Formats: sequence, structure tokens, C-alpha cells
Amino acid sequence: MIYLDHNATTPVAAEVINEMCAVLERAWANPSSTHGPGQAARRVLADARARVAQALGCHPAEPVFTSGATEANHIALLGALDPRRGEAAKGRPRLVLSAVEHPSSLALAERLRAAGHAVDLIPVDGEGRLDMNAARALIGPDVALVSVMGANNETGVCMPLEELAELAHARGALLHVDATQLVGKSSLRFADSGADLWSVSAHKFNGPKGVGALLVRKGLDWPGLQAGRQERGRRGGTENLPGIVGFAAAAERMHRCLAADLAGMAALRQRLESGVLHIAAAHRAVRLYGAAGPRLPNTTLVRFGQLLAERVLHALERADIIAASGAACSAGGNQPSHVLLAMGESPQHALCGVRFSLGRDTTADEIDAALDALRQHVLPLLQAQSSEAERLAAVH
Repeated sequence: MIYLDHNATTPVAAEVINEMCAVLERAWANPSSTHGPGQAARRVLADARARVAQALGCHPAEPVFTSGATEANHIALLGALDPRRGEAAKGRPRLVLSAVEHPSSLALAERLRAAGHAVDLIPVDGEGRLDMNAARALIGPDVALVSVMGANNETGVCMPLEELAELAHARGALLHVDATQLVGKSSLRFADSGADLWSVSAHKFNGPKGVGALLVRKGLDWPGLQAGRQERGRRGGTENLPGIVGFAAAAERMHRCLAADLAGMAALRQRLESGVLHIAAAHRAVRLYGAAGPRLPNTTLVRFGQLLAERVLHALERADIIAASGAACSAGGNQPSHVLLAMGESPQHALCGVRFSLGRDTTADEIDAALDALRQHVLPLLQAQSSEAERLAAVH
């Protein structure tokens, strides 16, 4: 099997598994307990926190460990409106998100809107780039928080975070970045991003599922959703120590190899995209999305004419090539991509986007095998579609 769906999740690295198993065997006590085993577990937790901070470019006091980026996003969005923030939130009842956010953020935004909160969405252009003129119009003195993905999970298009941070802070608002897709695919670090809050999920860079963090800028008073004294009172509940140690091991591994990984993925994505365009040269309807904007080095979103993504994906899977259609958290591929709709695509075309997302271990041979599968199994479908379109045009 050739796995090209790394934006959905990544395989857990062997060294991560080894560290997690060691914690399960030797540091199983509750880190909040005051006895010896508990304090030993607490030291393991503190060490893992420092390792995560070093890898992500933040202070050890800034990570709030969560079950993943979805929970982190919710703590960020709901916290911005929480009356416990006192004067910091007074007179700021509004949230501003981009129209291409992850479903975890957009679903919460809809729930907040239904409850009477003001939530506005910044549009994007046909390449998936944020409309900064619209952003300047929407981000006013009544905005508590601006929340955007660092990079879109479907197109790979990166957001102008520095410009957004400057704009938000000038209007007195805070900036939250869903950095789920940035970590491991970008050299940007929290301290340099201009953001006040960052959401991260370990399983996106060869760590375990079920653990992540919200990075909260030091000095920023932020309320938690779960009552309790853990995580400086921001996230109650006994810490998932094996998961957190796995997170730390994966983050260290990612940071150690990042420069080489970024260069390797960029070269392989270019190989993939050049091959796709060559194979489908006679079919002008083949489109690469987001190619004109700054993108992650590992992500390609392509439409093969009018072919439904599910049809293309099934053809590829028969050849043991695994790709995807948009977010794994969306409705199983039977709904148009909200990202492509926001980019101005028709509902029909928004069902046709096929995403290839490469990982640090993807090889040139795997890319070539994927191209061969496209040539053998997808190109005939595209040719048949073109022939049918020509026949119908001749009839009419």
C-alpha cells in the first residue's frame, strides 16, 4: 500500500511507540499524587512539556495539553467569549474566522451563531487565498478573536499570519491559529508567528492520536472548559501521560529532521504535479487548486474533469494507492467540499477534488507508482468522460 493521505493522519513512529510503552510500564502513577510514584510521573510530565516547548518554539508554561486540535480550537473560540476574561472581553462579542476553516471550528461557529453570538467569515479567492480587504473590513474594535488555519488541510494554501496578527492586534483583538497542518510541514514556530494561541495535534506528525495542545501566549489569562487544577487550571482531568510523552517524542523527531523533510516533500510534490499535468495534458479540465498561492510543500488538490472524487479514489485504491477527498472529518466524501465552494467552485466541481498529501517517508518510487496508477486507472475514465461530452455536444 502507498499511503498519500498524511494530512488526515500519519503512522506512529517506532521511537514514539517505544517511549509510550516505557511510560505505561514505569510511570503509570497519577502526576497529581503527592507520593513518590506520583511525583516521579510528575517529573516525566514536566520533561515532556519542556521537550514539546523546545520543538514548537514556545515557553514550557504555554502548552495546555488537550485531546487534540479540535478540543484546542474549542478552548480558544469559547474562551474568547467567556465572561471570566473580564475587561479583556468586555465590549467584544464577535468572532471572525476564515470561510475555509476546519469543520471542528466551523461547526462550533454555527452553534455559537445559533445561540445568538456574532460570528463572521472572511472569504477567500479562487486560489484559496484569504481576502485581506474583507479581513480589514470585518476585524473591528468589537472583535474578541480572529481564528484562522495556518494552512488549509485540503489545498495546503497558507494564511498571511504576520499580516493578520498585525491587523488583529491593531484593532485590540487576539489571533488564534489552528496550526494543525503547519507543524511538520513548515518552519514557522509559535514564538515567531505573531499568534496569541496555537492549536496542535500530535497525530499529524507521527505521534499518537488523542493528544494535542493549545499554546497560550505567556501572560495571557485564558479560561478553560473543564474545571480542575491540572494544566494551570485550564484543562481539568488526569493528564494522558503516555500520550503526552508520545507527543514530545514525535515533536522532537519532527523538529530534528524538519529542514530535510520540507525539501524532500517539496521536490516530490513537484514530481507528482508535473506528472499529473503531463498525463492529463489533453484534458484542459484538469485543475490544480491553490497552485498560485503559497502552499505547504506536501499537499496537492486536483480535479480530474468532472470525475467525482470518490470514483477516482476507488480506482486508485484498487491499485493500492491511498489518497483522499478533503477533510477526513467531513461527511464521508458525499458532501461538496466547503473549501472549494468558498473558492467559487460549483457544487458539482466541489465533489471532484482529490487530495494527495505526502509524508516525510514518502519516496520517489511511490510517487511514480501513483502516477502509473493514474495513467492506467484514472486516465481511461477521463478519456471516456471527454468522449461522452463530445458526443452530447454533437447531438445538441
